[in-house]
Amino acid sequence: MSHGTENLGLSVELTGGLLHDWQRRNRQATIPHAITELRKAGNLENLRRLADPSVGPYRGRYPFLDTDLYKTLEGLAYEVDRDGAVDGAPAGAREFFDEVVELLEQAQADDGYLNSYFQDPEQPKQPWSDLGWGHELYNLGHLIQAAVAAQRRLSDGRLLTIARRFADLVVDKYGEHGEEVVDGHPEVEMALVELYRETGDEDYLTQARLFVDRRGRGKLKHTIFPGEYFQDHVPFRELPSVTGHAVRMAYLAAGAADVHLETGDPTLLAALERLWDDMVATKLYLTGGLGSRHSDEAIGDRYELPSERAYAETCAAIATMQWAWRMFRATGKASYLDVYETVLYNAYAVGLSADGTAFFYDNPLQRRPDHEQRSGMEDGGELLRRAWFGCPCCPPNIIRWMSELQDHVALHRDNTLYVGIYADARITAGELTVKVATNYPWDGEITLTVEHAPAEERAIALRIPRWAAGADLTAPAAAGVAEAGEVGEERIAAVEGWAVVRRTFAAGDVLRLTLPMAPRAHGSHPYLDATRGAIAVARGPLVYCVEQQDAAVPVDDLLLTPAAVTKAIARQQDDHVVLELTAGVAPAPPPELYPVLPPVLPPVLPPVLPPVLTEQTPGSAIDEVPVTFVPYFLWGNRQALAMRVWLRTERDDR
Repeated sequence: MSHGTENLGLSVELTGGLLHDWQRRNRQATIPHAITELRKAGNLENLRRLADPSVGPYRGRYPFLDTDLYKTLEGLAYEVDRDGAVDGAPAGAREFFDEVVELLEQAQADDGYLNSYFQDPEQPKQPWSDLGWGHELYNLGHLIQAAVAAQRRLSDGRLLTIARRFADLVVDKYGEHGEEVVDGHPEVEMALVELYRETGDEDYLTQARLFVDRRGRGKLKHTIFPGEYFQDHVPFRELPSVTGHAVRMAYLAAGAADVHLETGDPTLLAALERLWDDMVATKLYLTGGLGSRHSDEAIGDRYELPSERAYAETCAAIATMQWAWRMFRATGKASYLDVYETVLYNAYAVGLSADGTAFFYDNPLQRRPDHEQRSGMEDGGELLRRAWFGCPCCPPNIIRWMSELQDHVALHRDNTLYVGIYADARITAGELTVKVATNYPWDGEITLTVEHAPAEERAIALRIPRWAAGADLTAPAAAGVAEAGEVGEERIAAVEGWAVVRRTFAAGDVLRLTLPMAPRAHGSHPYLDATRGAIAVARGPLVYCVEQQDAAVPVDDLLLTPAAVTKAIARQQDDHVVLELTAGVAPAPPPELYPVLPPVLPPVLPPVLPPVLTEQTPGSAIDEVPVTFVPYFLWGNRQALAMRVWLRTERDDR
């Protein structure tokens, strides 16, 4: 896909539906809650004490706590003056925004350096002395992103002035003629490219490219964990697979994708496509979660995807979406948005409670009956989501991404409007304005009505998700095309995930897309030991799970077949859709942990199980019970009981 004149004149406003409701919750609950928690945690005092040490010692154990303010400010830049928000700006948001900006102006050093941890007068470490763990460039990255958002959304350049002073210091210190270093936590690469886009200063783009190119060349001192943890053991283009700390990996890849988008470097794109394909094929959870290890928050080996020990950090979900969106921009391929959508509605959405004031840090796909949920590096804690964390990187990240959902709905390029994520929205692309009406993801009916159109030909491209076999799109018939279906309409076939309607549109033209939403059963690759032979349930973009509250027998004893899934009934419950089906009940298991099996030959299995199971002979069960499956992103909002995404398919009493 040629980049052309990308997104010129593009404006997207969410007007209703689930994503709109999420943003309203963000304004009404999550942002006010976060402001309270940030004040309580001492983030503002850490800045304030640089001028007045009498306020007390540095609060917190990490050198990157300023980023929690920056991520929140980025979200606030969207919310304090959102046009059309009937519920208004979040309570106390504007005051908080101004207070933090003023503190940052006062705290910034004469040379542009800004980090409340390393500037602390009682901190024995000096700035730039621990690039592996100091996160100073990671801090800068989030500052830049908040600054660019404030400039674009509020026309408020105060943060941009602060960010550019810090960025200019980095360019002088670590640029083409400076010390060849990288940061232990990638993130600044994305931000520097965005700063280049905002200012036109090519030094920022050059610096981002340098940071990508230097990684893996011995420029970072590795402590605690080896180079693989930092994606610093081999050059980026030579990485054999996504590896190491999950958030770092996806942030680095997203930054490299940004560099490619601006430089056209084909070697970067080739590496990114290879790494992405390997990740999706071998290292991504069904929910889109990334990262299977708690010890180092790492991705793990190929097919190492345990359900109950899934780390799948919420920040990694956001990082994966950032990478996916950039890959879509670079290639135009719908498959990247398929993954983006899976992450959005599952691995990302599950990180926030239904009321918007409690969070998951890690996001498992199974909760055992005797498990005490603990998050991050801390001991103890509540059984399920927590109000805040000692390392609270995820909550402010949720806030900023929630505020920016409309930025990842559509793309306008070369007179084509690509609609990739479906929601009630009004989209303007140059002289073309369309209104999208849908109850997606709860049903698959999507209507686009043209409200204004130019006299020239334009194209509208609608994404057909991979799971939507049998999707149907009707559009106003083009001149000279025989009518099919309703009078004056024709059906449009999808090609490589896109159904493209190219016409001279007129106000009142209607495009109707129907995506089949039948429940489906998913299996897993035979190398994936943790879920081999098990079944998971999905409908549309949503993965479903069963909580103990909705089953009359222990969820560990439920047996499921593809046939049972195809007979599931979708039912509206409150503001979401649940699935009701009948599951078998396994007999009591043997008491031995490792019983001896009879000497019978194992069945011959196909070499690879298809990703979506078809009809098969159900396993025998001694009983059947009704079970209600709920969307995975809604689990954990009731009493802390057992939960499963993957269910057994046969009796284990052989």
